Amino acid sequence: MSKVLKSKDLVRGIYENINIRLNDVKDKPSLAIIQIGDRKDSNKYIDLKRKKCDEFNIDTFLYRYNKNTSVDDIIKNINSLNSYNNIKGIIIQLPLPDNFTKDDEYNILNSVDPIKDIDGFHTHNMGKLMLNKSDLLTYNIPCTAEGCFRLLEYHNIDILGKHIVIVGSSKVIGLPLSLLLLHNGATTTLCNIHTENIKSITNSADILISCCGSPHLIDSSWIKKDVIIIDVGINHTDNGIVGDVNYKDVLPSVKYITPVPGCIGPLTIAILIEHLVNNS
Repeated sequence: MSKVLKSKDLVRGIYENINIRLNDVKDKPSLAIIQIGDRKDSNKYIDLKRKKCDEFNIDTFLYRYNKNTSVDDIIKNINSLNSYNNIKGIIIQLPLPDNFTKDDEYNILNSVDPIKDIDGFHTHNMGKLMLNKSDLLTYNIPCTAEGCFRLLEYHNIDILGKHIVIVGSSKVIGLPLSLLLLHNGATTTLCNIHTENIKSITNSADILISCCGSPHLIDSSWIKKDVIIIDVGINHTDNGIVGDVNYKDVLPSVKYITPVPGCIGPLTIAILIEHLVNNS
């Protein structure tokens, strides 16, 4: 029996449903992408998103700003995009350049109409996730966090009462994922760069999820036997893209593990487009 947790069939199913949805709508949704600065990794991620949208004949509009553009100018454009009926989704490519403060990022993210915030970073969407609130106004969960959760569901991996340790506590992945798992009966522990005796915590994990962005940080000394590992890390190195987990070192000890690349990345893009189409 393979130890490798794959997302290929799950992704295929998502895209099949997207095709069905698009056949039922008169006007296909369009996606607006806001990019500030010129990071190579951001360029690559944007290209992947646009390429997949092209496959569904979904129009994408990329708005590029140099790192010295004022926050007010960026927000002014976002406010205009909010009013366009054909634009069903608006995403802000993160991270922002270093000269942008946390307040700048907060203000930019929260200038997006929460319904069009298909990344799920608006305080409206994050707040509803925090409170586990669902009502007539649906909300989006950050795509990678939702992807990890749905991958566990798809492979029938029980999380009820399980200790799930997440290495990396960002608002993009770790924090929303911890809430999503907690709301569904898991016991969650969030670790970060300041966590003391971190290996003593990760060694107690039934499921270990890494999203810290540190290549091959986690090896066999971090885990207990038969742990399930979800590796969200996408790290660009001289030897290509690698995860946060030293795959070859931990493989003999794990019950299941996700490969990098080729699992969480494609699933994240599929869910992003699903959120977009759900707004149609």
